[in-house]
Amino acid sequence: MFRKILIANRGEIACRIARTCQRLGVAVSGVHSVADRSALHVRTIGESVEIGGAAASESYLRMDAVIEAAKATGAEAIHPGFGFLAENAAFARAAEAAGMVFIGPAPETIERLGDKASAKQEAIAAGVPTVPGSQVPSEDAAEIERIVRRLKLPVMLKAAAGGGGKGMRAISSFDGLRDEIESAKREARNAFGHGGLIVEKLVERGRHIEVQIAGDGKGHVVHLFERECSLQRRHQKLIEEAPAANLPDVLRDRILADAVRIGERLHYRGVGTVEFIVSGSDYYFLEVNPRLQVEHPVTEMITGIDIVETMLRIASGEGLRFTQGEVSTSGHAVEARICAEDPDNNFMPSTGHLPYVSFPAADIRVETGIESGSEVTPYYDSMLAKLIAYADTRDEALDKLSRALDETSIFGIVTNQDFLKRLIALPATRKATFHTRLIDEQLSGLVEKPVSVDAGVLAFGAYYWMMRQRQPASPDPWRSRQITGWRMDAGDAGLSPIPILHLESAGASAEIRFGPLKSDGSMLIGVNDEQVPVKLVALQDQNFTAIAGSRIETVRIHQDDQTIFLHDRRRAHTLTAIPYLTYISATAEVSGELRAPMTGLISKVNVAVGDPIKAGEVAVAMESMKMELRIASEMDGFVTAVYFQPGDTVERNVVVAIVEPERPS
Repeated sequence: MFRKILIANRGEIACRIARTCQRLGVAVSGVHSVADRSALHVRTIGESVEIGGAAASESYLRMDAVIEAAKATGAEAIHPGFGFLAENAAFARAAEAAGMVFIGPAPETIERLGDKASAKQEAIAAGVPTVPGSQVPSEDAAEIERIVRRLKLPVMLKAAAGGGGKGMRAISSFDGLRDEIESAKREARNAFGHGGLIVEKLVERGRHIEVQIAGDGKGHVVHLFERECSLQRRHQKLIEEAPAANLPDVLRDRILADAVRIGERLHYRGVGTVEFIVSGSDYYFLEVNPRLQVEHPVTEMITGIDIVETMLRIASGEGLRFTQGEVSTSGHAVEARICAEDPDNNFMPSTGHLPYVSFPAADIRVETGIESGSEVTPYYDSMLAKLIAYADTRDEALDKLSRALDETSIFGIVTNQDFLKRLIALPATRKATFHTRLIDEQLSGLVEKPVSVDAGVLAFGAYYWMMRQRQPASPDPWRSRQITGWRMDAGDAGLSPIPILHLESAGASAEIRFGPLKSDGSMLIGVNDEQVPVKLVALQDQNFTAIAGSRIETVRIHQDDQTIFLHDRRRAHTLTAIPYLTYISATAEVSGELRAPMTGLISKVNVAVGDPIKAGEVAVAMESMKMELRIASEMDGFVTAVYFQPGDTVERNVVVAIVEPERPS
């Protein structure tokens, strides 16, 4: 076994790899960017080298800097994790040329499998069924368009390099085809450095089944059974589970055998994932991910095999320590990916400061790279954490996962937690009758309609705000707040005669009046025209027993400056507290100002000053969290100003271009 390795990654996967290394007694070092100086993975690893700027291209993708960091810290091997350099054959060769072990497949294998086109050719050679379509990647938009028209719709454009749904587009109409091709190429080039695409027939309403394999590099390959990853959006998996439910044994056995056969053909070394699309009793090879997979924990939970440990032992020369006959499964595991995105706003990425983070303390596996005080920047993937539930049965695991999402609080940004809970509750999810298009087909029901915050939530927020305004009379700031003032009982029912506070949430605001604090700790709160008697009883951490009349529940509350975060049994609420005298109600909308929806990098400018533009046409494209965002005009008119060019970094809400109804003179 190695004495010391370098982890060339960040976030949750860097923390997860470090945990296994520490259990095995393997010392670790790491790398970080300027933006990650204070990140959790840096402190978890304990020794880290700063290798460049915030952008991945300036840090985590710098092969020379990573190898120099490994040398400087005395590492014998480099674990790439997933993403970044994990599927880069040139990096694997460079590491080996520098005298270190690359913890992953041989460079030749990465070249043969890391590219979807060449992987498809390997599958065909192994006699594994593949999806009809092109086998050679192309960056020629005209050629790609010809292939699309020849195959007939619907088709899928796929980036030949990489994974994670980047550079993929489902095409069901020829309208805007050239724009979709160019967009997919740009996203692929930005994510993987290569813009080559292949085109395949789209298998609609199929299931995504993948097989975890492990090989010793000498022709001995085993499988660790399959995972179901059909619940995905934009080709990004959201819920994964193992084993796959309702998969006939005969079909499962054929898929497992084909995955192993591909591995054996390549004398596969390390761990990898062979992905298939299943349609009825047919299945087709999709690709091989020659690396550790994001969803590997569900396989670990049902097999009891630590996949990172398996990687380390194979790379250090110990080989596979188990035979196929020794691999078995027990129980059911389900994983949910919590991402920094807003499902109710077209899944717009979300960035910012996290003043408070709390995960379930027991009976759930949590993989994360964030904690209270972390910053979520636009430079990296949006995944914040993975929750993995394990139980004897699938229903029990799903129930446990839903409760874990309820018990998780990530305050400061918008996440997809509530969306995941609704997704888990869908009948199709519970019955395992889902397919890869399920989320798209049921999106309107999964996205929450805008609802106003009820008076009870506002009253709890107001009570908490009031308590924090008052000076404590004892060292215990919560217990000391007895009757020490705020007797403003000149109004009706003892309420203050004028509002003391404005609370804003989801675009609405409420005028808040306070009654006197009673000896039992309760207080009458006036929320606009409603009167709500409330009381908060402090529990541990930021938890409180919240009492409003006959309603009693446990809530979690945290205040950061003027923002109050309140997580009740329904969802997390964000309230902005503004003292009455400073309250200003004003909204403004300038429809001609095209603004950046979040901080990111301008990737393309489609317009110039003087150009005509129609409503809905994309003026500027930008990239943030590896996703391409399009900034479109809201009106017909003419472009009168363009403030940025490709390569420029823009802050959230900055004006990137202006459109006016009249042509500029």
